[in-house]
Amino acid sequence: MVAPIPGTNIQIQSYKHNGRLHRIWTNSLVLKGTETVVIGANDRTEVKESDGRSWFTREPAICYFHAAHWFNVIGMLRTDGIYYYCNISSPFLYEHRAIKYIDYDLDVKVYPDMTYTLLDEDEYELHRQQMKYPSKLDYILHHQLNILVRWVRQRYGPFSPGFVDEWYERYLTYR
Repeated sequence: MVAPIPGTNIQIQSYKHNGRLHRIWTNSLVLKGTETVVIGANDRTEVKESDGRSWFTREPAICYFHAAHWFNVIGMLRTDGIYYYCNISSPFLYEHRAIKYIDYDLDVKVYPDMTYTLLDEDEYELHRQQMKYPSKLDYILHHQLNILVRWVRQRYGPFSPGFVDEWYERYLTYR
């Protein structure tokens, strides 16, 4: 797999298990690009939904993708602290100037004090049945959810103190 080059703009494309496009973040700047890890940033970027609606993000965000983990992490810089939105998803794929992944509905919202909430369990269960997720996939996703929660509790990786701020400072050098 070819890695995105730091300083280039890419899209982030989210799909569903059935292959349908779910959502596109139209413009994110690559800050780090390897075959294993991609870190990007965006601010007030347009997001296009599969139903044709679009909206703009409200604040700067640092996006973390890892090729060996079934989740991605978005750290949003707000006036009262850093909030994280974590998607349980397939590992990323980079092709045609886009990060691509399958969104599996389960999400974790992490607050500035590092407490967290699991979201969309009902949506996950509905899609698991509709799209007939194999039991092995269900196991992988829940196992990865446990790893993600452990990272939050241990303040590891993108949850470590200073991670989002340091990458945001790098993002500002490109603007």
